[in-house]
Amino acid sequence: MTSRLLYYLVLKPLSYLPLSILYGVSDFLYLVLYRVIKYRQKVVRTNLENSFPEKSTKEIIDIERKFYHHFFDLIVESIRLFSISENELKKRNKLLNPEVMNQLHDEGKSVILTGGHYNNWETGAAILSTQVKHHIVGIYAPLSNQFFNTEILKSRERFGMEMLSKKIVKAGFEKNKDILSAIIFATDQSPTYSKSVHWTTFLNQPTAVLLGSELFAREYNYPVVFMYVTKVKRGYYEMEAKVVEKNPAQTTDGEITEKHTRWLEAQIRETPQYWLWTHKRWKRKMKEEDEFYVPKTT
Repeated sequence: MTSRLLYYLVLKPLSYLPLSILYGVSDFLYLVLYRVIKYRQKVVRTNLENSFPEKSTKEIIDIERKFYHHFFDLIVESIRLFSISENELKKRNKLLNPEVMNQLHDEGKSVILTGGHYNNWETGAAILSTQVKHHIVGIYAPLSNQFFNTEILKSRERFGMEMLSKKIVKAGFEKNKDILSAIIFATDQSPTYSKSVHWTTFLNQPTAVLLGSELFAREYNYPVVFMYVTKVKRGYYEMEAKVVEKNPAQTTDGEITEKHTRWLEAQIRETPQYWLWTHKRWKRKMKEEDEFYVPKTT
């Protein structure tokens, strides 16, 4: 009952407001949750200090402040997604080079789309199906709250994207294998110890990277594409697709994962305030039997 009241009395009415007003809500959240309550500030500060040991305290705090401004913008933009029109979302999230994806489609190839929790990955994914020929599939982690899980899925699927639970990814691949699809993998999540991972150095720290995107790409020989997302100005984003590997079946273990991880790292280093610093990315630590990735030489 509480979830329904929150949604119908607060979130849904707010979603009808223009973003020009919702950004006032974002500014208020910044003052209260960051300045006063200091929401997850310790996690953010530690992540930034470990990732950029060469930066001064003043530089770290400057990135932190910019991040929180962006973070609360993401929250109100996600609320707006419940009701935003297709035309408005298209104007705010543009794919600059759809020909990269469309050429692969015309060649009869499904693709694996990789990227991180960088800029507004959610709104970009939600509108992508209106800008390319592929059927877009997004992989998600189901929420424990069934009501909010349903409503959030509906908001993400409004413009044609299919949402696929991470619990049934293999079944989803099989279901869609005769449909030219683009399956989205967020590759910067912290994997549990039960997962097989790729160990590398990422942002100056030993980091376990999920192998799912590479494993499925090599099994089905789906080309891998990395999606760059840049912030043009408040509420406006541009996406650019870049091919990581066109023939994954011919690659060696870890090759694809290392490449798209390096691309994400370079983008984070360039404008660090747009990555999701509130999550505990480095929860998984290396064990004695773990080894760093070493490129195979021919």
